[in-house]
Amino acid sequence: MIRFGEMNRRRFLQWGALTVGGSAILSRQASHAQSDANPTIKIGFWPIAAGLPLYMGVEKGIFKDAGLNVEAVKFASAQQVAEGIIAGRLQGSANGTASGALGLAEIASPGLFKIIATNPSNVDHVLDQFLVAKDSPIQSIAELKDKKVACGPGAQNIAIAKGILKANGIVDPNVQALDIKQHVPAIQSGQIDAVYTLEPTGTVGGLAGITRILEAGVVAKYILGDPKAPWSGGSATLTNEFLKQYPEVSKTYIAAYRQSIEEIRKDPDAARPFLEGYTAITGDLTKTVPLPAYLIYDEFTDRDKQYFQKFFDFMTSEGIFSKNVPIEPLLYQEAG
Repeated sequence: MIRFGEMNRRRFLQWGALTVGGSAILSRQASHAQSDANPTIKIGFWPIAAGLPLYMGVEKGIFKDAGLNVEAVKFASAQQVAEGIIAGRLQGSANGTASGALGLAEIASPGLFKIIATNPSNVDHVLDQFLVAKDSPIQSIAELKDKKVACGPGAQNIAIAKGILKANGIVDPNVQALDIKQHVPAIQSGQIDAVYTLEPTGTVGGLAGITRILEAGVVAKYILGDPKAPWSGGSATLTNEFLKQYPEVSKTYIAAYRQSIEEIRKDPDAARPFLEGYTAITGDLTKTVPLPAYLIYDEFTDRDKQYFQKFFDFMTSEGIFSKNVPIEPLLYQEAG
C-alpha cells in the first residue's frame, strides 16, 4: 500500500516530467558520489539574477576557499530544481528558486529541506516585472484584458501572473507559460503582448531596444498588498538529509553562502559580473541589472515571516498548494 506522502511525491515527479525537458534534464545529471571528508554539494539553479550568491560563490572561489566542493547545476525552471531535490540528485537550491515550487515539494515530501536564505524583492529591490514591446500602446496592467500574456514555467509563475491580472480587474485571465529565454523573442515576434518575468529579462530586452517595463515590483503590490513588502519569491535551501548526514560541512557551506551574500551587499557592482555565464546577461550589460535584496535565515523579522506566510497562503487560496504550508518550520535554525 502506498502511503499518502509517497503518493504525493510520485505525483509531483510525474507532473514535473511534463514540463519542458524536465525528465530529460534530470536523467542527464550524474548520480553524485560523496565522501565523508569532502562530499560534492550539488546546488540547483535556474538562470535569473537572484541566484547571484551561488554564481559568485563558485566563480570567486568562496566555496573552494572554505574547503567545499560545490557544483552549480543549471535547470530550465525552478520546478525542475525542486524535482531534483525530491529525487535526491541535488543537495539544495540557490536563491531565485521559486519558493512556491519548493513549497509544492515540501507537500509532496514532508521534511525535505530548510531555507537558509531568501531574495525578497519589491518596488525598491526589483526582480519581478511585466514587460511589453517598446512601442506598445499598453500603459497599464489593466489594459492587458484580452491580450496575449505569458509568464515563466511552473505553478508559482502562472498563479502569480493570473493573480496580478485579477487584481487589475481582469476576470478569468489566460496566461501562457514560456521558458524565460523565450520571453523577449516572443514579444519581439508578436507572439505575445506582455509577459510576467524576472530579471535579467527586463534588462536584456530593454537594452536591446525590444521591450520596456510596464510595471515592476508587481508581486509585493498586487499579491502582498504593499509595494514595499518583502516578497520572498525565491529561496536558497539545503536538504534535511544533507544537513543530518554532514552537519559540519553544512555549517561551512551556510557560512560561505552568507559570505557571498555579504559581499554582494557590500559591493553589488563588483558582484554583478558574476551573472555572466549563469544568466542571459553578458559583458557590460551586467552593470545595469537590478538586484533583489537577500535575507539570511537568522535575519528574518516577524514582518518578513508574515509576508512570506501571506505569499504561501495565496498559493493555497489559488489551489496550487493542496494544504497550508507554515513558513516557520521551513527556516533553518542552528543546532543548540
